[in-house]
Amino acid sequence: RKSLNLSTKPSILIVCEGENTEKSYFDQFRVSSAVIKSVGTGFNTCSLVNRAKKIADVEEYNQVWCVFDKDEFSNYSFNKAVHNAEKLGYGVAYSNQAFEYWLILHLDDHQGSMMNRENYKDKINELLKPFGIEFDADGRKIVKEDLFDILNGIDHKSKKKRVDLAIERAEKIYNCLDHRNPATEESST
Repeated sequence: RKSLNLSTKPSILIVCEGENTEKSYFDQFRVSSAVIKSVGTGFNTCSLVNRAKKIADVEEYNQVWCVFDKDEFSNYSFNKAVHNAEKLGYGVAYSNQAFEYWLILHLDDHQGSMMNRENYKDKINELLKPFGIEFDADGRKIVKEDLFDILNGIDHKSKKKRVDLAIERAEKIYNCLDHRNPATEESST
């Protein structure tokens, strides 16, 4: 049975494939205008959408988001997960190939060419050198506070928040694609 959410703030459920990177990124946000619950499941594609539905069936949320990667999953499974989530009225935040591509877009305008997920960590660390920090030095792929502060900080060249730049860059890529087969739309998020 669903429990009634008495909060006047909108409630948002974010169900993430990753138990570390995605969840740690979303957990860093301090939002006073909404109640956000992020869950790192370890589930992928269709099983993640099913898990989101199970959680949303227990407690009511104003928005439900499914966050998952293309990874090495079949095109069919990936596209079916996108379709199933949208059919349920959930937001879908996918990354093709992996969530770390979203992190790259905070720091670099990487537009349109394919970048294999094996190169993401090196690219992120190259972009972080001027800040004197390293991503995934301990092998846990967690977005720690120092990294989040950079990703959410101001880009000195454009004078914009880096997260806003990431959104602009992701939208520019996304708007160049037709979305008939999201599994083949690499690199995008």
